[in-house]
Amino acid sequence: MKNDGIASANISALHCIDLSCPDIHTSVTLLKQACLDSGFFYVVNHGISQEFMDEVFAQSKKLFDLPLEEKMKLLRNEKHRGYTPSLDEHLDPDNQINGDYKEGYYIGVEIPEDDPESQRPFYGSNVWPTAGTLPGWKETMEKYHQEALEVTKAVSRLIALALDLDVDFFDRPEFLGKPIATLRLLHYEGKLSDPSNGIFGAGAHSDYGLITLLATDDVSGLQICKDKDAEPQIWEYVPPLRGAFVVNLGDMLERWSNGIFRSTLHRVLGNGQERFSIAYFVEPSHDCLVECLPTCQSKVNPLRYPPIKCETYLLQRYKDTHADRNSYK
Repeated sequence: MKNDGIASANISALHCIDLSCPDIHTSVTLLKQACLDSGFFYVVNHGISQEFMDEVFAQSKKLFDLPLEEKMKLLRNEKHRGYTPSLDEHLDPDNQINGDYKEGYYIGVEIPEDDPESQRPFYGSNVWPTAGTLPGWKETMEKYHQEALEVTKAVSRLIALALDLDVDFFDRPEFLGKPIATLRLLHYEGKLSDPSNGIFGAGAHSDYGLITLLATDDVSGLQICKDKDAEPQIWEYVPPLRGAFVVNLGDMLERWSNGIFRSTLHRVLGNGQERFSIAYFVEPSHDCLVECLPTCQSKVNPLRYPPIKCETYLLQRYKDTHADRNSYK
């Protein structure tokens, strides 16, 4: 074993997509192969500066460094905005003896309470620390929320081309014009995971939205399982890559693509080191109809899923899992 806890034989070799590359054909080819293989890939040169990313991580650490009684004043509300303490969430209850050994913080699309849209599921007002407690914190997170959405849209254009759709397919108002997007700050406190005894930083799950962007520090922990039905399951580490996002597809895109693109099981194992990560979950608008894409149905691949409205799908998944709307990494 290396001193960071990674077995060198169990490292996943993911494709790396350069968003600044002028050779779109090569980028689309790499991305398509990644989506067929594992649904996970790196994205670099995405337009968010390293200096700003460092600031976002620094601000995240400041929040989690607050005394527990201060964080509990920001406890997650009925709209799932705010703080979630360690052990509060169970992503894989069948295999976990207790909750995930992580604490988190939700930040969603900010909709004022007097706006009728705020009454819709997954929209509403955020819970913010006071400026006196964490000066500049709100402004940093709001800026990151917007910049991460632009990265997501850039990735979605490559996904559209990989599915033989128009490049701006996902840019339409009913898709990512008014998205459901949630920023999730995460802190793993250094607990050593023990899968054989049901102890995980984050239990095994697949994301059930459209696309997830994950920024990490330099501490490893994320693992993927490309074949969830294998016995035994084979888990591979996804190493951190400075300056890169780890991007993965959610179950919604697997459904949208009629099973052609993959949403992959993943989890987090703690190796005794403190770890920070920042996940950004994106789904299309509430009223978007998720139905088989025109390029994804054929005699060889007949229709697998009936059409469903995005809001209905998300509410069903939330109810079915008895967990939070998004998954966490």
